[in-house]
Amino acid sequence: MDEPAIKPDIVLIGERDYAQALDIVIAEATHDLCIFDQDLSKGDYASLKRYDLIHAFLQKGEHVKLTVVLQNSHFFSVNCPRLMDLLRIYGHKMTVYETNDFAKIAKDCFVIADKRHYCRRFHIEQARFKYALHDSDTSTSLLLRFDELLAETTEAISVTKLGL
Repeated sequence: MDEPAIKPDIVLIGERDYAQALDIVIAEATHDLCIFDQDLSKGDYASLKRYDLIHAFLQKGEHVKLTVVLQNSHFFSVNCPRLMDLLRIYGHKMTVYETNDFAKIAKDCFVIADKRHYCRRFHIEQARFKYALHDSDTSTSLLLRFDELLAETTEAISVTKLGL
């Protein structure tokens, strides 16, 4: 991989740089990817590039796992049809959850890859973020927070509509 245009381990600002940092972290994932976000409306999740990176990750083997925790799944369901298709195809490797009301107070968002790489946006309304590769300490603390948020989910998002 070429040298990234944005440097890790410093606080960065900007939507385009944030999307690029997410690309870098997601591309590093080989077996485990955790995403916490308000609704995926920031960070270019509806783009073809993000789809390609997540699709490539899901094709890396039988034991890869993608877990997404959202505070609101509407944007994901309506504006991310490619990611919905991945959920339909790779439902055995990919799970998307929506939090209950208690966890909706969280205003940051983050991605953790392989418990070693991360990208963390400090507040959803501000494009201030930090990302790092090979930082197990920070990634571990974010993973603990992710597990707490995951515990506050109601149920997994389904790609099929059930009804009578």
